Amino acid sequence: MGRVTERRKVLRIRDGQVSSRPDTLVAEEPLEIRLNGKPLAITMRTPGDDFALAAGFLVSEGVLGASDELQSIVYCAGALEDGSNTYNVVDVRTAPGLVLPDITLERNVYTTSSCGLCGKASLDAVRTTTRFAIDDTPPVRIEPSLLASLPDRLREAQRVFDRTGGLHAAALFSEAGELLDIREDVGRHNAVDKIVGRALQNGTLPLSRAILLVSGRASFELAQKAVMAGIPVLAAVSAPSSLAVDLAAESGLTLVGFLRGPNMNVYAGEHRIALRAAAAAQG
Repeated sequence: MGRVTERRKVLRIRDGQVSSRPDTLVAEEPLEIRLNGKPLAITMRTPGDDFALAAGFLVSEGVLGASDELQSIVYCAGALEDGSNTYNVVDVRTAPGLVLPDITLERNVYTTSSCGLCGKASLDAVRTTTRFAIDDTPPVRIEPSLLASLPDRLREAQRVFDRTGGLHAAALFSEAGELLDIREDVGRHNAVDKIVGRALQNGTLPLSRAILLVSGRASFELAQKAVMAGIPVLAAVSAPSSLAVDLAAESGLTLVGFLRGPNMNVYAGEHRIALRAAAAAQG
């Protein structure tokens, strides 16, 4: 099975001095996801948690919403001509009788480590496939100081990043700030899928009292994945896209960007941020 990291020889130049040494790189390999035996999607990912990744991807596409809808996930034997297994093809079998959406007609389901899905359909597709309306009743209330503490905790838990410097991460926190799960991947959308897929497998969807934190920016793709999992709060250490903000405002998602130290921008869903407490602390 593919490894999370690989070693490569590199020419190192530092202050005019040249040396040769091995370097640790994050592994990137394709994963083909098949649905009931039929090819559905290919994503470039870091090997590991492949079953969770496939399950989470199908949650984000509106195919799965509960653990009992998932019959099995297996690696496909004989993926190569010689019959050997690459561990780069998985087949997801849904429960008998489950009605499947026709997602192949809406988009070309090919993903990359940088941009997520290519040819993603419009906001209308998200509205029609969402299983879980964001319904945190009473609303999650988060102190800005708690949000400010989360990026450092995410960074401390990134084990592979420390060795490679080349991985994105997604972390799931409770509303009280407890770290519930963290996953790393060369693609931030894959890291989120791994978290959502593990929640599906554990029977904990929707994640209606959780905070999702992602390294890097908050794209439409990540906002959609949060909405599809019923997550009320998405925070990112970098900027959101305009479409991510539009989706957050429309769906009731709280979207926080540029979360760096005590500073942050709240782009939507500010009712979940304890602003009065923050103002009192400043006073």
